Amino acid sequence: AAVTPPWAAQPTNLELYRSVQTQVLRYSHFTVFDSVSAGINNGVVTLQGKVTMPYKRTDLEKRVAKVAGVTKVNNQIEVLPASRFDDELRIGIARALYSNSAFLGYGSMVSPPIHIIVEKGDVTLEGVVASEMQKNIAGIQANGVPGVFSVTNNLRVEGKS
Repeated sequence: AAVTPPWAAQPTNLELYRSVQTQVLRYSHFTVFDSVSAGINNGVVTLQGKVTMPYKRTDLEKRVAKVAGVTKVNNQIEVLPASRFDDELRIGIARALYSNSAFLGYGSMVSPPIHIIVEKGDVTLEGVVASEMQKNIAGIQANGVPGVFSVTNNLRVEGKS
């Protein structure tokens, strides 16, 4: 019988990242108004980003901790302050983006690629789009919603670093 050394059974950082990403994206309360990223180093997962509710922060940490190969979770996810004003901006920006013809296919996705983070009227767009044009249109659309103080467009273009 062949014996596998313990180090060979450990998933690589990329495999671990994909498993962690799956846990985050399949979390039923994860929406376009939340954004979470993960860094992985030898089984230690560092979660960063922002979510709209405190229970999401806790739930995501628990889900990721259960992934095979995760030895520790460093949860640095921030909870956005509760604000009716910000909630209204989130909805307005989502409507402005996903009703635009440049993004028609995105709005019907289970997990749309553009995440809208609103904190005290300041907006950050995160995620991935297909083209530089879509990135620019997203920024313009978000900026055009009444009540928005500023827009930081962190969208990445697919295929670019």
